[in-house]
Amino acid sequence: MPFTTTVLSITTGSEETVTDLTSRCEDFLARTAQGADGLLNLFVPHATAGLAVLETGAGSDDDLLAALHHLLPADDRWQHRHGSPGHGRDHVLPALVPPHATLPVVGGRLELGTWQSVCLVDTNRDNPVRQVRLSFLS
Repeated sequence: MPFTTTVLSITTGSEETVTDLTSRCEDFLARTAQGADGLLNLFVPHATAGLAVLETGAGSDDDLLAALHHLLPADDRWQHRHGSPGHGRDHVLPALVPPHATLPVVGGRLELGTWQSVCLVDTNRDNPVRQVRLSFLS
């Protein structure tokens, strides 16, 4: 099929998280790509979450959250004020960590570098469940 899509439901909980989606992307491609070349598009339909391609497990995910804390402090400077204190920063996050990513698929497999993972970045502690749309275009 030239275009296939599905929606993942990801529970991120009440803490800021970087959630590795790589295995879920690979599972989706194993079912849908069937050895084809194409593009995997990911999209997060939320105003307070984003997607990043980065190394995980060696501290980079924690470093990303620390950098976001430095750039976007959770304090009362934000004009957008509903939700948890500092929640306005969560609405700025997608300008720095976009809610979309498009990645190459070769031979039905995700073409990532050795240390790269596809991750959902969620700093919004008020929304514990996120949706991520995966779409494969061959």
